[in-house]
Amino acid sequence: MTSHQNRRRRIRTIAVDFDGTIVENKFPEIGREKLFAIETLKMLQKKQHRLILWTYRHGRKLEEAVEFCRERGLEFYAVNNSHPEERFDPERSSRKINADIFIDDRNVGGYLEWGEIVEILEPDEHELLERYYRKKDSFFHRLFSKINSR
Repeated sequence: MTSHQNRRRRIRTIAVDFDGTIVENKFPEIGREKLFAIETLKMLQKKQHRLILWTYRHGRKLEEAVEFCRERGLEFYAVNNSHPEERFDPERSSRKINADIFIDDRNVGGYLEWGEIVEILEPDEHELLERYYRKKDSFFHRLFSKINSR
């Protein structure tokens, strides 16, 4: 096994933004789910990766985002914390989340689409990738994406 294959199979902690990443950015409202976002995150969980919801949202708006994901079968390891038991105390801890990977629409270099994220993190997920690219490249998906972006 090569070091690349070893690295690929390592269980990771992945911090994921909500607005603009899991859903279209319509903050403070919840936008439409991004193509294959929830499905990809659920697949990563099945591969034993820990997912942290890492978002600017707080209070009621945060609860709405967590519930949006929960209704679609996605539960996070932690929310805006490095682990579930963590309680933010500016005297004892940092606001920075302790994660191996950050998925965010404001990455340097721009936002990666969910198919690209799967290719990087779990390239052996051929069935999911095939469905993603088939749907992404479909005429109706392109048409409705243009209409909804207006």
